[in-house]
Amino acid sequence: MAERTLQLVLHYDGREFAGWQIQPARRTVQGVLESTLGGFTGAPVRVMGAGRTDAGVHARGQVAGITVGERWTAEKMRRVLNEKLPDDLWVAAAREMQPAFHARYSATARRYSYAVGLDDEANSPFRRRWALPWPADKKPLDRELLDWCAARAEGTHRFRGFAVRGTAPEHDDHSCDVHSARWRSTAAGPEGLVFEIAANRFLHHMVRFLVGTMFDVATGKRPKEDFTALLDAESNDKVSPPAPSVGLCLEEVTYPAGLYLSPQG
Repeated sequence: MAERTLQLVLHYDGREFAGWQIQPARRTVQGVLESTLGGFTGAPVRVMGAGRTDAGVHARGQVAGITVGERWTAEKMRRVLNEKLPDDLWVAAAREMQPAFHARYSATARRYSYAVGLDDEANSPFRRRWALPWPADKKPLDRELLDWCAARAEGTHRFRGFAVRGTAPEHDDHSCDVHSARWRSTAAGPEGLVFEIAANRFLHHMVRFLVGTMFDVATGKRPKEDFTALLDAESNDKVSPPAPSVGLCLEEVTYPAGLYLSPQG
C-alpha cells in the first residue's frame, strides 16, 4: 500500500499532560495523538516526536512525524485531527515530507523559551498557567546577572552539569551547540522577562536547570562564577534546582529544506 510521510507541527497546553512520551495510565501528548489517529485511520499509527517535553511544559512548535496511507493528504490529516483532538492540543500545520524524514534525528535545531511574570497580576489564573509568577517576597532578579549567564551559555559546552544523570549514554560527551541564548523584556503589556535559547540539541531538564541556576545567581544566592564552573562540570551535583515547568515552552524545531515535499508556510 502506498504511504505518505507527514510532519505535524503541534501546539499544546502542557498542564494536563504528563509529558510527551506514552506512559501507562497517564495522559500524554503522544498517547492522545496515537489514540486519536488509530480511531479514524483504522490502524495503529506510530507518532515520533522531535523531543520529549516534561509534564507541564507547553509547546508552540513541537514536531511529530507519522506515516499513513496515501489517501491522507497533509491538508486532510490536519482538518480531521483538529476536529477530533481535545481542546488543549492543536495541529498548527501539516506538511508532506520525504520518506527519510525523522522528527527527532532529522532536526538541525530546536528553540525554547522560558517566561517569568514580574508584576502582581502575574498571579492571575489567566497568566500563571503560561509564565512563572516571581514571588513578591523574593529578591528581585538582577537583569545584568541574567544577561551575564546567558552570554556564557552560548557556544559549544558539555552540559553534564545542567542535565539529569543518564540523559545520554556514558559514551556521549553531552555536548550541545547553543546558537543563541538571551533574556528579553516582554515587548508590551504585562511586566515580565523571557529567556530564549536555541541549540542543535537539548539534554533532559537542561533548560530548566539553566534557568534555575540563573535565578540563584541573579538573586545573589550563589556567585556568578558557579555558573561557568557548571559548564565544565562532570556531573550535576552542584546545579541549582530546576525552574518550574510552567514557564517553559518548545517554540520551534528546524529541519533541512530538502526534506519538505509540500511548501513551508
